[in-house]
Amino acid sequence: MELGVLYSGGKDSTLAALLLERFYDVTLVTTHFGISDDWKHARETATANGFAFERLELDPGVAREAIERIRADGFPRNGIQRIHQHALERLADQEFDAIADGTRRDDRVPTVSRAQAQSLEDRHDVDYIAPLSGFGRTAVDRLVEARLEVTVGPSEEIDRADYEAELRAVIAAEDGPEAVLELFPNHEQTYVTDVHRNETEPTEVE
Repeated sequence: MELGVLYSGGKDSTLAALLLERFYDVTLVTTHFGISDDWKHARETATANGFAFERLELDPGVAREAIERIRADGFPRNGIQRIHQHALERLADQEFDAIADGTRRDDRVPTVSRAQAQSLEDRHDVDYIAPLSGFGRTAVDRLVEARLEVTVGPSEEIDRADYEAELRAVIAAEDGPEAVLELFPNHEQTYVTDVHRNETEPTEVE
């Protein structure tokens, strides 16, 4: 069965792919608005670790909608949530039997409710899977320590291919770098540089 994982190059989406690759033919899919070429960072990680990779363009109007929402709210949560929902809808429209993301049990954003998941499945005839939904941050950190090599640092300094990077770029260009600091709270990001597989695990996508 073919499965597409929304992929940013970070630890959560990488762990999601590792958990699912025993059961599915996994393709890592990075969504973007064409604002930057940050998607290439995710491609590098995906291909270096034996995963098939695709990129998927999103509706630029959704990016504009999210930016206006972030400006109005004074924080990014609702804007990022809107983009994640749009990305899942676009991914569900592709030729996959199942789709997945790296959302965790204790994530504040993005999240996918049970009702949203069921609606996505019913409307697109696709399985939606959130393999980390039972994992808290501590459990994820333990898995990361055992299985991944990651670069960790401030959000503005880490190469990654997530929604926030493109939103930051637009806001910085239109409102100045200081606006980014005001709207986006300081937090750490991760970028996966290597995956340690067990010898019994598959190393290639067939």
